Amino acid sequence: MSDLTDAASAGSESASRGRIAAAFEDRTAFIPFLTSGYPTPADTPRLLGALAEAGADIIELGIPFSDPLADGPTIQRASWEALGHGVTLDGTLAQLAGLSADLPPIVLFSYLNPILRMGVEAFLERAEAAGASGLLVTDLPVGAHPELERLLASGALDLIPLAAPTTTAVRLETIVDHASGFLYYISRLGVTGARDALDPGLPGKIEALRRHVRLPVAVGFGISTPDQATAVAGIADGVVVGSALIAALGRSEDEFVELAGSLAEAVHAVSG
Repeated sequence: MSDLTDAASAGSESASRGRIAAAFEDRTAFIPFLTSGYPTPADTPRLLGALAEAGADIIELGIPFSDPLADGPTIQRASWEALGHGVTLDGTLAQLAGLSADLPPIVLFSYLNPILRMGVEAFLERAEAAGASGLLVTDLPVGAHPELERLLASGALDLIPLAAPTTTAVRLETIVDHASGFLYYISRLGVTGARDALDPGLPGKIEALRRHVRLPVAVGFGISTPDQATAVAGIADGVVVGSALIAALGRSEDEFVELAGSLAEAVHAVSG
């Protein structure tokens, strides 16, 4: 590869990764989740646009998978419906390619199997061409496959890590050494799903986390109401909401859009 090509590639990579960093510069980021192809593939472009208009700063776009071990029943059902419509990683990237310029940064939320099936290098090339900004691989713990992690981190996508209440300080240092974009902190153990109340110990856990992490910290799992989003926005750099939005979408698109708007307003009100 020539020096000019190297420079152009590096510039493209820097610009792509810079989009996620910029989302945290001026305010707490609202990060909604949407399952690609749910309720139908034709709905996804419109729903992504609706999330952007509602105030999303970053959007997690879930790739449907047949064995979503980290997901609770709400997102599992959405994945199964999308799979029933024939939604694939390939189709999702093809659809995203025509949309991403008008959207907030997109983080692809995937299990490892669809990426391996496509081929890691092919996936990275396709995802970058489609305009994605980040990648979160749910079932690839840091250190489990160093060469694969290195390859995934070598492209233009920020490789978003996960941390949990059980993550030790030593383990956390290893995680952030391999990460970029932001740290996704799972606020409680178990699978995804809306909850009636937040962990009362969450503020102390986030405070402790910040002693070891320079990346922005986004908190997810269990956040379902504007009041909960306000509480988390007061202690974190980003607020992730998934199951509550997917459940609302299952009832009606209007309810989905209304909830997204109220959550965005609640998050942004805290940081001005």
